[in-house]
This record gives sequence, structure tokens and C-alpha cells, in this order.
Amino acid sequence: MCYEGDNGYVAMVADVTVDQDTGHIQVTRLVVAQDCGPISNPDGMRNQIEGGALQGMSRALGEEVTWDDRKITSIDWRSYHSLSLGLAAPVIDTVLINQTDVEACGSGETSITVVAPAIGNAVFDATGVRLREVPFTAEKVLAALRAGSQ
Repeated sequence: MCYEGDNGYVAMVADVTVDQDTGHIQVTRLVVAQDCGPISNPDGMRNQIEGGALQGMSRALGEEVTWDDRKITSIDWRSYHSLSLGLAAPVIDTVLINQTDVEACGSGETSITVVAPAIGNAVFDATGVRLREVPFTAEKVLAALRAGSQ
């Protein structure tokens, strides 16, 4: 997939554990490969990939805008749930694909876009149930597990 039209090609695989009693998903490893053409700064590209992967993980597992009948209610860090400090971060393996014979097409935040599908596919592999709406909260996982076992 090409992200934002011309901002690189990226693929990801996630390893997860799913606690089927609580619905908690723990991401243990992400493997992400990216092709953005010629690589001028491999360390910078790795930083973009890893940061994007963690931000995407936060979106996939917890971030959600909430509202009532009048206004947005997720207005601060207590009510908008991003990954917390001290989280056991997964191992992130990056594969940089250096295509020197094509035009550069960028690498900023590209990996964010594939995290939720990778985690969703890993949960399916582990449990046999599909999660189709982010964030993949424990409540949604438990509901999917209950629905899948009927």
C-alpha cells in the first residue's frame, strides 16, 4: 500500500497475546518493512517507523474520541486514552528497503496506517474472531469472543 499517495510503501506483521478471560491484548512484537525509495538517513527512517508503530498501537488499542449529546467528552489525558508511560513496549523489528533506482517518496508516519490491521489480524489468528472497529478495547474483544463462540 502506498501511504498518502506518494509517502512510501509499508507492511507490518504483529505478534500478540490475548487474555481471553479479560479481553486484554498485549502486543509483543511488530515487524515492519518500508520502501520509500533511496534511504539517505537509515537511523532517521527507523525512528519514523518505530515512532509511527507505537503511535499506531496507541490508536489501535485505546485512543477514542467520545462525546455525549452536546459535546466531546474526551477532553484531557484522563478521558482520552493513549498508551501510558511505562508500558511494556513491544520489540519492533524494522526492515529498510533501499531502492536507489527510483525517486524518494518519503517515510514520515507511514507505519501508523498498518498497525491496527496487523494487530486485528494477529488477534484473529490467536482467537478466530475478527475485530473491525478501533480501538480494540478489552470490552470489544470480550464481546467479539462471546459472539464468536455462539
